[in-house]
Amino acid sequence: MPFSSAFTLRSLRLGVIVFLLLCGCGKNQKPHLTIGSKFFTEQVILAELLAQHIEARTGVHVDRKSNLGGTLLCQKALLAGDLDLYVEYTGTALTAVLNESPSRDPHDVYNRVKQGYSQRFNLEVTEPLGFENTFAMVVRGDDAQRLHLRNTSDIVPYAPKMRAGFGYEFLERPDGFRGWSQIYGLHFSAQPSVMDLGLIYRALVDKKVDIVAGNSTDGLIETLHLVPLVDDKHYFPPYDAVPIVRRDAFAKFPQLHAALSDLANKISAEEMRHLNSEVDANQRDPAVVVRAFRASKSL
Repeated sequence: MPFSSAFTLRSLRLGVIVFLLLCGCGKNQKPHLTIGSKFFTEQVILAELLAQHIEARTGVHVDRKSNLGGTLLCQKALLAGDLDLYVEYTGTALTAVLNESPSRDPHDVYNRVKQGYSQRFNLEVTEPLGFENTFAMVVRGDDAQRLHLRNTSDIVPYAPKMRAGFGYEFLERPDGFRGWSQIYGLHFSAQPSVMDLGLIYRALVDKKVDIVAGNSTDGLIETLHLVPLVDDKHYFPPYDAVPIVRRDAFAKFPQLHAALSDLANKISAEEMRHLNSEVDANQRDPAVVVRAFRASKSL
């Protein structure tokens, strides 16, 4: 019986060790950050840029949660702790999240957003990435040439015969359709169609609509020979791209500050438009596009 007793004791010890190891695996998960994005190409690219750079600079693993949805959904996920950071646009943060009146001064907008997010949400607004992505009211190139359309004011006499297509968020947000159409005195042929942001340019090219609300840094605008109209009445506030970060993420990973500072003012509007075009027009993988961009910037 000595052999049997020793075997049983060894088995018991082994079982205890395995149990403790399994318990430890559940409790001691590797520290990580979670980065999210809204549901359009530029946001996916920016989330990947932040993720790649943070991993390279700090060694911290980053989970990607891209294409989550609109502004309010990402904000809710951030407050709930499901995200540690994502990129927002200052004008959107000011009007859609903080529900404050817009301003045309980019520094004023940034400072109000930084203060508001800190006081109300305990979130930190870091340094801008270097470019603005404002709303772009876009028409077909041949229409712009035929009707001499350059400014948004130029479409006023043609609006009653035009079909408009906008994303749901643009139709609902305070700096969106209502105020824009009022300040320009626009009256379209019917209520605007609610469209998926990924389909608006194709709908415009296929002549299902005549004007859409896109983004000024969209790569497909030039590729599809479309024309963004100038906001000649300066309706839209500045929309500078800025990372929004939970403060506890900085507490957990102090090196995150330096990593994000590396990206401050590193992307111009032209560069962002090129990155978007690489993904949308040239069908390249966002991760590959981001790696090439980081290499070009020695990041």
